[in-house]
Amino acid sequence: MNIQEYFGRISYNKPHKDADLQTLTAIFQHHIQTIPFENLSMHCGEAIELDLQSTYNKIVRKKRGGWCLEINHLLFWALQELGYDVCILGANSYEPAEKGYTAEINHILLKVVIKGDSYIADAGFGGAYQMWQPLMLISGKDQPQVPGIFHLMEDNGTWYLEKVKRKHYIPEHCNNDFPDTPGLGNIRKIYRFTLEPRHIDDFQELNVYLQVSPDNILRKKSICSLQTTNGLLALVGWTFTEMKYNYTEDMDLVDITTLTDEEVEKTLKDKFNIVLENKLVP
Repeated sequence: MNIQEYFGRISYNKPHKDADLQTLTAIFQHHIQTIPFENLSMHCGEAIELDLQSTYNKIVRKKRGGWCLEINHLLFWALQELGYDVCILGANSYEPAEKGYTAEINHILLKVVIKGDSYIADAGFGGAYQMWQPLMLISGKDQPQVPGIFHLMEDNGTWYLEKVKRKHYIPEHCNNDFPDTPGLGNIRKIYRFTLEPRHIDDFQELNVYLQVSPDNILRKKSICSLQTTNGLLALVGWTFTEMKYNYTEDMDLVDITTLTDEEVEKTLKDKFNIVLENKLVP
């Protein structure tokens, strides 16, 4: 495993002598714009192994993406290699349908400490709730980014991540409803977490569970999403969505297309730079 090979994968060629915030932000943005959040392996009959070498081979060498356990684990390794003070945390994601947080930890994120200040770096949430730059670990402060305003709230040692959602403009030719389209100023809870450091091995059971449990969203749907310079691309099943952030004042442009089986494969190659070894069943 080689940091220069990782940099090649994320198209990063700037200096990285200092383990500072500027370098972290630049690497983070290259990471989320080149490595898709995707769970295609489990829809191609491939097992997802949670060890660094497997993750590295899959994402860096085979130019695939991965889900949070893989993407953030790879970023954790890269930041450690560069001399950052970084640790893994576990989170309980918010489920809008259940109106609550999951009982079990089902997400990993990273905490990076730079010159005494702590930041949350999470490259593995995907979709419209993916942060575009590390968030300062500070309670109650709005942190505006291109995707929207994020903020963290701390209560008795538990931290909550939320995002203020913008309205969506969906052109008339898109005839299906984009899920989760709110009114103005709507707050979307994302997840809650504590600052207890974790080890990747703490998530082995979760990694297996997510691949076999029939009722979790990742088993029900094939998902591939990638952040772009001005929005995001998402392929969920046969539905391809292109989102452009802040297309007009406080509104995101959402374009939705339903694809055929042949178009799914072509879209993965053209838009996400993914070529699968096995047949995908969306």
